[in-house]
Order: sequence, then C-alpha cells, then structure tokens
Amino acid sequence: MVLHRAQVLLVQRSKQPDKGLWGFPGGHVEWGETVLEAAARELQEETGIRAQPLHYLGNLDLLLRDQSGEVSAHYLLVGVACRYLSGVPVAGDDAQAAQWFAVDRILHGDLPMSAQVPDLLEQALRAEGGQALARPESRA
Repeated sequence: MVLHRAQVLLVQRSKQPDKGLWGFPGGHVEWGETVLEAAARELQEETGIRAQPLHYLGNLDLLLRDQSGEVSAHYLLVGVACRYLSGVPVAGDDAQAAQWFAVDRILHGDLPMSAQVPDLLEQALRAEGGQALARPESRA
C-alpha cells in the first residue's frame, strides 16, 4: 500500500479473482524473496511506481468457493506499508489500470473494490497516524 499526498495507489485487476475491481497492487512472492522485497517488485511491475517497503500491515485470508460452497482456492494476503519514492502510475503486468485515488473516496466505498480495501487502508492510517506514509517527499 502506497499513500502519497492524501491519495492511495490502486490497480484495477485484469484477472480473476476480482477482475475489474480496484485493489492494492500485489502478487506472488518469488522463491528466495522476502515479502517486503516482493511488495516493492510487484508494485513496480504493476504500476511503474517505486516505493520503499516499511513494515507489515497485517494478513488477510481470501477464500474462494465453488458453486457447491467448497473452498476452491485459499490466498493469504499480506499488507505492506510502502513509502512513495518516484514514478507515475502506468498499468502493467496483470493490472488493467493504475491510478491515485483520494483517501476519502476509498474510505467512503464509492468505487468497485476488492473486499477489505477500505479496512486495510484504515488500518494503515491508524498505524502511522496518517502522517508517515502520506507525507510529501522530503527531497527536492
């Protein structure tokens, strides 16, 4: 999750699960890669944005069920707070769109989003007091 100048970066998924919904950039951890390294790599691959991973925000279980109610897939999603470094959002990899959204818009839920996006955003804002992640770059 990247916050910058009271905005949060989201991608619109081009694949299932959640095709067409907006959510945080992310993907699979590669063999020998830490979760924090994977967060930075996936962020850049999906959006063109460079950011410094700071810390874990929490874990979310995503259970997909078939028509009979049986679990067909189980994903463990790990939220990572990242500090914006540079770049302009450009959709890449498995994202069909990437853009900044006002934090308030996401918290009000007026965008078709993956489950728990507003909850994870609120968690990040509480954890950092809304300041450390959202402050503008200190470099010129």
